[in-house]
Amino acid sequence: MRYAYCTLLYNSPAMQILRGLYSIDSQPVALTIGNFDGVHLGHQALLNELLAVGKARGLPTAVVIFEPHPREFFMPLQAPVRLTSLREKLEFFAALGIDRVHVCRFNAGFAKMSAEDFIHALHVKLSANFVLIGDDFRFGSGRTGDFALMEKIGARHGFAVQAVHSVRLEGVRISSTAVRAALAAGQMRAAQGYLGRHYSISGRVVHGDGMGRKLGFPTANIQLKHNRPPLSGIYVVNAHAEGLGVLQGVASLGVRPTVKHDDKPVLEVHLFEFSQQIYGKHLRVEFLQKLRDEEKYPDVATLTRQIALDVEHAKKWFEQHD
Repeated sequence: MRYAYCTLLYNSPAMQILRGLYSIDSQPVALTIGNFDGVHLGHQALLNELLAVGKARGLPTAVVIFEPHPREFFMPLQAPVRLTSLREKLEFFAALGIDRVHVCRFNAGFAKMSAEDFIHALHVKLSANFVLIGDDFRFGSGRTGDFALMEKIGARHGFAVQAVHSVRLEGVRISSTAVRAALAAGQMRAAQGYLGRHYSISGRVVHGDGMGRKLGFPTANIQLKHNRPPLSGIYVVNAHAEGLGVLQGVASLGVRPTVKHDDKPVLEVHLFEFSQQIYGKHLRVEFLQKLRDEEKYPDVATLTRQIALDVEHAKKWFEQHD
């Protein structure tokens, strides 16, 4: 099957998801292009402008994204850590009310596509009637395409092109890079300001090694989509699960140096006053406040005492921010 209709979270209407630069009809659309990692306030401003244009012109809205991120394709070891998985990105698009998303597989063939051919595909294959892009967006082989080229070819073929300028907060240009830097530094308030929400990681609850339960603090183990999360440490969190509402807890995101000997990160969430079985459920974990960095302790008993302190500190945080 080359396309699918998918109803995502947030009780949103169905959003059409298609693989590649093609459409199942020739209906004109208003579209935008980008990676949208994090879907921060700058991305949201662009998407909201797209929705406004679509409404004003009577056009459905479409977003073109790339999977994997081009920098992951060209420099897999040096590429920045991801802020959002593909599923999380699609959930945000659906929540905003985007009608259609084109997920383009970024491979060697796609990387060789010229900027002119890419624009041609947008116009002919996707029936682009209006294209909205960031003022610094580059595209095509060698990143030779820019707003000026898109506008020039658009004028020739009869579709409109508009640029959206960067969004700033307290003098800082909001970008995925700025969000990553704030998260890595444990600056959760700054990250929240750039994102317009608390940073979160979503994933399915899977079976772990049972260590948390043995220590007296059972945890929900969240399946991570990528091996390099943008933050690490111990956090105060809210967990969202369909049918369960909002659950308070404390989370550890890291390599668990006291009990493990590999470098694969694990996200474990201890939920307060909660004992239901939730294996297989999809959990969205919101990171509210960093308590401390991850540490290696001399023995399990010391680790257990520290976890008890983390739980106490997290509960006090909730009391103070009720």
